[in-house]
Amino acid sequence: MTEAVKGPASYFPSIEKKYGRPIAEWQNKIRSSDLTKHKELVDWLKAEHEMGHGHANALVKYTLDEDAAG
Repeated sequence: MTEAVKGPASYFPSIEKKYGRPIAEWQNKIRSSDLTKHKELVDWLKAEHEMGHGHANALVKYTLDEDAAG
């Protein structure tokens, strides 16, 4: 039996479906941005890509956590 995905990654299927881009592409956009703070990146995704708050927050959280883990 497969364990359910939890946390920010649980949003990934709906993000890919709604915005038509793979998660890796969104992560590349986040990483290549001049912005570095969580809220700035969330606000940027919402303003520039018309992403909902929950989706933007999940992507930023997951990406920044992944980068911090090395």
